[in-house]
Amino acid sequence: MVQTAPSFFFSAALVALSYLIGSIPFAVVVSKLMGLQDPRSYGSKNPGATNVLRTGNKAAAALTLLGDAAKGWFALWLAQALAPGLSWMVFALAALAVFLGHLYPVFLRFKGGKGVATALGILLAIHPGLALATVATWIIIAIFSRYSSLAALVAAFFAPVYYLFGSGVAWYAQAPVAAALAIIAALLFYRHRANISRLLAGTESRIGAKKK
Repeated sequence: MVQTAPSFFFSAALVALSYLIGSIPFAVVVSKLMGLQDPRSYGSKNPGATNVLRTGNKAAAALTLLGDAAKGWFALWLAQALAPGLSWMVFALAALAVFLGHLYPVFLRFKGGKGVATALGILLAIHPGLALATVATWIIIAIFSRYSSLAALVAAFFAPVYYLFGSGVAWYAQAPVAAALAIIAALLFYRHRANISRLLAGTESRIGAKKK
């Protein structure tokens, strides 16, 4: 049976739904459910897992990380489940929408996180192998440099590279998806601009380093 592509309006609704899913602020939700301080009121004021970890509650940070990654995967899974004939262009737009939802969530007055975990969820939805290669890159850079931000930036840079070079081997690259991954990588660099400045100045905190 041939799958028919969804209508323009249904496709637009799927993209909008992806944005709303991405807007779910798991850092705030988890913190509230666990009786913790609002992550927007301390540390970097960033509603993400790294900032939640500053409370010392590793379980809350882990749940935030899991939730932020899961929404990236779920939005794309849901789009494909609701529209089996979904084009790669709409799929790519949904990927961008869920990512932008995390960065600029409507529920938090468009002030969201940096998007690393949500980007991972998106990569997982595209292909588990792509997510694994990107995570491996993060781990290697993090171990040798002990900079979480540097590891995230290097992994973000290589994600679209892996996608293109893995085409025909583990998956078949699609131009709209490749473009979406490149845009996501660029946005990750933009959201980490303060970290980049500290890395260049030699003042970025290392993994495991004690605060003075």
